[in-house]
Amino acid sequence: MVAVGAHLSLLRVLDDLGSTLLEVLAGQVATARDITAMAIRDPAEPLAVPAGALVLGVGVHGPFEVPALLGDLGKAGAAALVVHSPLAVDADIKAAADESGVVLLGLSGGALWAQLAAVLQTLLAAPSLPAGDDGSFGGVPANDLFAVANAVAALVDAPVTIEDRSSRVLAFSGRQNEADGARVATILGRQVPEAALAQMEQRNVFRDLYRSTEPVAVAPVELPAGELSMPRVAIAVRAGEEVLGSIWAAVAEPMSQERSHALVEASRLVALHLLRYRAGADVNRRLRADLVSTVLEGGAEAGGALVRLELSGRDCVVVALAGNEPEVNDGPRELARLAQHRQREADALAMHLSAVYPRAVVADVGGRVYGICPASDHGDDSVRNIVRAAADFLRRSRSSANIAVGSVGRDTTGLVQSRVDADRVSRVLIAHGASRQVATIGQVALDALLLELDDRAGVTRHEPSPAIRRIADHDAVHNSTLLQTLRYWLDAFGDVPAAAQRAGVHPNTFRYRLRRAAHIGGIDLGDPDQRLAATVQLRLRGLRSRHPGQALP
Repeated sequence: MVAVGAHLSLLRVLDDLGSTLLEVLAGQVATARDITAMAIRDPAEPLAVPAGALVLGVGVHGPFEVPALLGDLGKAGAAALVVHSPLAVDADIKAAADESGVVLLGLSGGALWAQLAAVLQTLLAAPSLPAGDDGSFGGVPANDLFAVANAVAALVDAPVTIEDRSSRVLAFSGRQNEADGARVATILGRQVPEAALAQMEQRNVFRDLYRSTEPVAVAPVELPAGELSMPRVAIAVRAGEEVLGSIWAAVAEPMSQERSHALVEASRLVALHLLRYRAGADVNRRLRADLVSTVLEGGAEAGGALVRLELSGRDCVVVALAGNEPEVNDGPRELARLAQHRQREADALAMHLSAVYPRAVVADVGGRVYGICPASDHGDDSVRNIVRAAADFLRRSRSSANIAVGSVGRDTTGLVQSRVDADRVSRVLIAHGASRQVATIGQVALDALLLELDDRAGVTRHEPSPAIRRIADHDAVHNSTLLQTLRYWLDAFGDVPAAAQRAGVHPNTFRYRLRRAAHIGGIDLGDPDQRLAATVQLRLRGLRSRHPGQALP
């Protein structure tokens, strides 16, 4: 039995493991008891499990014995029972799970009990590990994928990389100098080069790799210089039926049966590390997102969250990244793809900002990526430097997203206002489309105010002034540009030559059009109040026209 250092909810455990190993078969996860320990049910021994135990039902077969076991576990106060899938869940099992309060979970097909026990043991025991001790799998530190890669390289006597499903390099071993140019490019870019990927996809390498449980020989690919790469031997890394990634070994000659067997064994070990790696990354992301969200929302807990982020007592600036999101439907797969896209954006922005601001934090909060940057300078200088860093990020990543930069704040109240300012700037940037990617509240204050006025006008069903509507109707019927003429004149503060130059017409022609606009609209251009009203409404029309039919967020 493994005791838990702190109570964990079953929902938290399922979130950490995802659908990799466990599925819910019956019972209510939301109301399940907190998990305090993991235990293994041995049918040959008397039932003795502590309250709050997550019980592994090793040797529990068939649907007939499950209801009775659920009842016994409910009396003992257990939280959940895991049985091997597939299991036909009938009405008796569902009723027993509901009455006992014990959630019935299924171990995914193809997964091993030892695999599940190792992952759960690491996850559940993590809070009670001594400081600096992250646990280990197979004698290798669980959080050190590079140590794992070196261990695998020693087993197969070849330089290796550990990659995810997108061919991004998670870790690599030593001895890479024994490989080739493609491997060097992969290591430097932390991604398999596009040219190599294209050749392997053409040969259906990844299809064969993910279908096989044995190592797959991969023929050399052509390098940019016209040379051929070294052959590879790759194996998929699985947890149950899910492919977590792959191991790639660069080999100069065919791999012996002994080394192939070692690679198969190594893939099982790597699976445990990748599960821990993924669970740990997800936990850290959620913790960071919770802390960032708490700070940005303010309230009683915000000060403590700011301390945990090590940003207390420092001038900080909130930035918001938006746009550049793929269009998705409401289906779960599409929404998951959108969440993954946001997380990649957040990770990339965090990596870039942390190089300049080591204590910067970035998280996806409520469907928008926010960052909190500690200001290295004071006042306007700090904001300008953050704007420069944001623009540099967008340029380097070739992203079409935009980054809104809020005001400087020191305490939680100031950071809440900085977040509000960043959201206001973000609305303006989205309204402006691709014409601008980075801005501060000082640069777009007027447009931000106009959008807020537009919100108020929408609530009160306020229509455009009759003057502006009459000019717009005339333009629509006669295919004229009188409204644009009025806008140019107002923007130029009545400077006719400047406005005519912008319109591309002779000043006399411009004056004639301006008089026509004033006459049709019934506007007294000498009245400052009427000029201000026309200016506000024309600017709002300009913001709306960039996104016709779309409500500005």
